[in-house]
Amino acid sequence: MMNILFVSLGCDKNLVDAEVMLGLLAKKGYGFTDEEEKADIIIVNTCCFIGDAKEESVNTILGMAEYKQSGKLKALIVTGCLAERYQKEIMEEIEEVDAVLGTATYDDIAEAIEQVLDGKKLLWCKDINRLVRTDAKRVLTTGGHYAHLKIAEGCDKHCTYCIIPKLRGSYRSVPMEQLVEEAKELAAQGVKELILVAQETTLYGVDLYGEKSLHRLIKALCEIHGIRWIRIQYCYPEEIYQELIQTIKEEPKVCHYLDLPIQHASDRILKRMGRRTSQEDLRAVIAKLRSEIPDICLRTTLISGFPGETEEDHQILMDFIDELEFDRLGVFAYSPEEDTPAATMEEQNEEEVKCERREELMELQQEIAYEKAEEMIGRELWCMVEGQVADEPSYVARTYKDAPDIDGYLFIQTTQELMSGDYVKVHVTGACEYDLIGELCDEFTE
Repeated sequence: MMNILFVSLGCDKNLVDAEVMLGLLAKKGYGFTDEEEKADIIIVNTCCFIGDAKEESVNTILGMAEYKQSGKLKALIVTGCLAERYQKEIMEEIEEVDAVLGTATYDDIAEAIEQVLDGKKLLWCKDINRLVRTDAKRVLTTGGHYAHLKIAEGCDKHCTYCIIPKLRGSYRSVPMEQLVEEAKELAAQGVKELILVAQETTLYGVDLYGEKSLHRLIKALCEIHGIRWIRIQYCYPEEIYQELIQTIKEEPKVCHYLDLPIQHASDRILKRMGRRTSQEDLRAVIAKLRSEIPDICLRTTLISGFPGETEEDHQILMDFIDELEFDRLGVFAYSPEEDTPAATMEEQNEEEVKCERREELMELQQEIAYEKAEEMIGRELWCMVEGQVADEPSYVARTYKDAPDIDGYLFIQTTQELMSGDYVKVHVTGACEYDLIGELCDEFTE
């Protein structure tokens, strides 16, 4: 049996592609390893959304290429966004790479391996606007109690800083019946939390059904036995609509959590970014969400140091964040990407300026997050257990306010034996920066 080492970088949407590839390869009888020295085949599923991601992808490929010298590694294959964007450059400049598969070609991974092992070099990039569909069961890499469900591919927004439409194509929704079937299979594997992802989830169904249909999809997913939580990511603020808000309110399985990437709050910079909102629009949608769902947790992402951003624009953003107090927030220092309008704009900010502004935003958010964490003391919350803290009588868990890997944790102090994926009720007793501390309630399970 040949063993494959699979390295997946970047976002959770890329991770879903990786899990599909793992499923296809498992179906073909391949084995898997975590050790480079034992791998017959290495696959690197890459990202290139920003400069740091691009650098990580390139360094990972080069690092894995070194194992070609040992003689055991028979094939090195590169997939994902970097592969789509720099397909010819990768093949020409890294001679150890045997195959490059683009973002809409990952369903051919097993056939690509067969051809590479037969001595061929492959540059395999199909139409980025095709929607990949396979009958393989995904191999989950998230621990088994939660999984991402990619409900659409591509994007039509064309923000001036973003390369994604050129790498992932136009917006294509996955048919609802296909998603429900996939979710049922995930639930049968023990998944209790579904995290809905796409480049933009709020537009789901417009291309297939002629109207926004995310609320309909959510209702169908809520009917699946075994699913406890449904979490929604990547909702563009201008696309939030009343039926979606109503569904979040009414369906008990839907977490009162929304990822709302606003990127900025200065109208001038929002316009330069090609965003379709103003600060007034943002205030209105946030006020509406908080009015109709008082305990909603709002996460957002920002870009610091965008071309043309002045100290005044930065202060507008700081004041907005200080006033609106998002529960969760992340900041990226602007990264100029080739073939995007923003990369050729005048008034590019120095790297030092971008990073300083990013740090100021994160310091402000840290204060806000700590205050919000302290406000949770005394509350009782249902949590999903992630695992035990090594050599301690405590467990790591997540509340409805915490998406895996990007938000905080709740640490449960108990000698009671718990399992990953357990759904337990916790009394919050303390707070520490972004995290909470708690103890099990007397009646801690349903």
